[in-house]
Amino acid sequence: MRILLIGDIVGDPGRTVIAELLHAIQNEYHVDFTIANAENAAGGFGLTRTIAVELLDAGINLLTSGNHIWDRLRIIKFIGKEPRLLRPANYPSETPGRGSAVIENGAQQKIGVINLSGRVFMESLDCPFRAALREIEALSGQTHTIIVDMHAEATSEKISMGWFLDGRVSGVFGTHTHVQTADEKILPQGTAYITDLGMTGSCDSVIGIKKEHSLERFLTLMPVPFKTAEGNLQLQGAVVEIDERSGKSTSIERIQKKLIYG
Repeated sequence: MRILLIGDIVGDPGRTVIAELLHAIQNEYHVDFTIANAENAAGGFGLTRTIAVELLDAGINLLTSGNHIWDRLRIIKFIGKEPRLLRPANYPSETPGRGSAVIENGAQQKIGVINLSGRVFMESLDCPFRAALREIEALSGQTHTIIVDMHAEATSEKISMGWFLDGRVSGVFGTHTHVQTADEKILPQGTAYITDLGMTGSCDSVIGIKKEHSLERFLTLMPVPFKTAEGNLQLQGAVVEIDERSGKSTSIERIQKKLIYG
């Protein structure tokens, strides 16, 4: 089984990349499932129902998110109804939506997906490590293949989660920082790992935002409005191959695919 993991989709440029490149990448790598983080797909901050449906209709099987999922308040009603859209599992139980799901494709293959949020330099939530164990227990009776999106700021927290879940899940991939790391590996007990998938959007930017806006904020310390950048559009992520019988990963390949016009 092959799973395509897509780094944070940033704004309209990121959605353009998905529309133009996704099917070709899925065919090239013989992908069985596609998972993408979409918490910044609406103008660089948040997600709307319309955009979530657009991404799902484009061929993404499940959308994960993170701390920006609530930036567009209209998502609250939708996230409670759409099982293919997750929010971090370590939010309070009263929070709308769900933190994990089992999805099935046309070939009757099943995978479980867990969404977690880190706590270092981020909001104070429940322990993601304990939340991970709870969600794994809930999913393990349905499938041996479980993928975890660890949406976190600190590389140390993401790496710790990778080691903590080695042998317990098929893969742990980091999101949130929008900078792709070069540490993809299969951990000793068969868990695929990468600290950050990167992002899908403009790479001539500061994590997807126009350079001049980010620079002005750093130079003046003033609340400059951010807008998404448009140059050098790429899809970044990884493809993981998993043994369905054991749920252990056999390979992970980091990918960067550039959108070339004309």
